[in-house]
Amino acid sequence: MTNRVAYAPQDFQKMCKQAERDHEAKKLASLMERVRRQIAERENPSLREEEPRQSTDSGFLRMPSRSVPFER
Repeated sequence: MTNRVAYAPQDFQKMCKQAERDHEAKKLASLMERVRRQIAERENPSLREEEPRQSTDSGFLRMPSRSVPFER
């Protein structure tokens, strides 16, 4: 038998809301970085050819669409 920590419902809701805010903040930071990179590429097109494109949002995994059935 395992011992589980039982959080009070209010604490759990607070933790969920904080996790959601953290996730949204990461998405916003990623979007801002992508826009900065695009603006820099427009102002100086030679940047695009010289530097290999590095993804700054590699920490995000895209979830598969629910409309497409999963097959193995």
